Amino acid sequence: MLTRPGEWHRTQHAGWLRAAVLGANDGILSTAGLVLGVAAAHGTRSSILVAGVAGLVAGSMSMAAGEYVSVHSQADTEKADLARERAELKADDEGERRELTAIYMGRGLDPTLAQQVTEQLMAHDAIGTHARDELGISEVLRARPVQAAFASAGSFAVGAVMPLIVSALAPEPLIVIVAGTSLMVLTLLGAVAARAGGAPIVPSVIRITLWGALAMAITAGVGVLFGTVV
Repeated sequence: MLTRPGEWHRTQHAGWLRAAVLGANDGILSTAGLVLGVAAAHGTRSSILVAGVAGLVAGSMSMAAGEYVSVHSQADTEKADLARERAELKADDEGERRELTAIYMGRGLDPTLAQQVTEQLMAHDAIGTHARDELGISEVLRARPVQAAFASAGSFAVGAVMPLIVSALAPEPLIVIVAGTSLMVLTLLGAVAARAGGAPIVPSVIRITLWGALAMAITAGVGVLFGTVV
């Protein structure tokens, strides 16, 4: 995608932003929920911290692996589509030109101009033109598995550190303080994510706070129900 010098679009960072927000949100909720569950089951502070650290490590690795596999599947699909498109260009160049012309006509160009655009763009970069305008694959939005994996793992770890620090330093009642600070950070995360993505802040904050409170309440309830250290 060509842009003017200095021009910036939010979609250029959509991939890593999605992975980072998901990772941080997951890190806070998973670790806070684990801490609250163990605390509600009358676990000692040391057992709470051990469970939290184990959750941080396991969660980071799980996020990295899951994101890598998921995004890599998308990348494999893109590669397969591009390989098929190259074969079709080689086998039926004229048919592909007609197909591209029809696409441009469908977007509002008259037949003569649509054909001219097709000829010029295909002379410049045939496969790139078909990838962008027929398949919807662009360099900016292309799947990047390694980037997504690192973004998810790193953001999960950053998010998970907060409940651990609070668990180590906060006085009693630990459950109330961990839950309260976690909700505050989730609210801030929702606002930052909405701001970075250009979305309305209030709905994003309400959504992430409500789901976070529900998740922590259920996890704490499980700890109370079983009443044992897990």
